[in-house]
Amino acid sequence: MQLYRETTHTKPADRVYQWHVIDADGERLGRLASRIAVVLMGKDKPDYSRHQLSGDFVIVVNAVKVAFSGNKRAQKIYYRHTGYIGHL
Repeated sequence: MQLYRETTHTKPADRVYQWHVIDADGERLGRLASRIAVVLMGKDKPDYSRHQLSGDFVIVVNAVKVAFSGNKRAQKIYYRHTGYIGHL
């Protein structure tokens, strides 16, 4: 009886890539971005492996109609550091 697990890897010729069309109309920006990132990395597939390319292709439609929550769009401030001590 063997108590260890064997990791299986798919060959590049056996991988099936799909195109995902995502409608961004009314979706929250952060949730949409994380959902797209999971599909691009391939983490939604059972044969995911970090060192292999297993992600799918994504097309986002209605990206202009993405919803922002609260006042984040108006109140968000971007900072950049100059490299000098005490300067922003």
